[in-house]
Amino acid sequence: MDVLEAIKTRRSINRVKDIPVSKEMIEKILEAGTYAPNYHLTNPWRFFVLTGEGRKRLGDVFVEIEKSKLPESELENSQEKLEKLKNKTLRAPVVIVVGVEPSKKPKVLIKEEYAAVNSCIQNMLLAAHSLGLGAIWRTGARTYHPKVRDFFNLSENGEIVAFLYLGYPDMTPPERIKPHFSQFTKWIEE
Repeated sequence: MDVLEAIKTRRSINRVKDIPVSKEMIEKILEAGTYAPNYHLTNPWRFFVLTGEGRKRLGDVFVEIEKSKLPESELENSQEKLEKLKNKTLRAPVVIVVGVEPSKKPKVLIKEEYAAVNSCIQNMLLAAHSLGLGAIWRTGARTYHPKVRDFFNLSENGEIVAFLYLGYPDMTPPERIKPHFSQFTKWIEE
């Protein structure tokens, strides 16, 4: 698939089939991520691939976070909600969790480390699309919770940036019409 075609046709796919994705395909996606621009060559990305029962462990962390926010009196009435939350990690056969571990080198700016990891994630999404897979980049408040960071053994400076839910598409995404780039562009020629 031509790179421009991949960029223009990639969509977030939030419904995928419960069919395993080969380790070889997952490795191609991970490798594509590492080709992202990275100014100081610090390789700040960290990958965690959850499949099978491994996905449930992340669901347990999500439930633990949610329980910590609920008053004890509401715990019993929230069991259905908590079970639904726990099962969200099972909505795709593969969850690639992408984290950032910023370099401590003095010349490295943290913003640039995050920019590199975000570029890495875009490469991964495009690679998945080119392989015929569907993917969606999920975040939310739980993404940045210290319990999630600790679950993945990231440092105090590290943070999860994305949960990529990945599998064979079980939907046809709607067409997307983007505003023309000229609406956001100013040419400075002199």
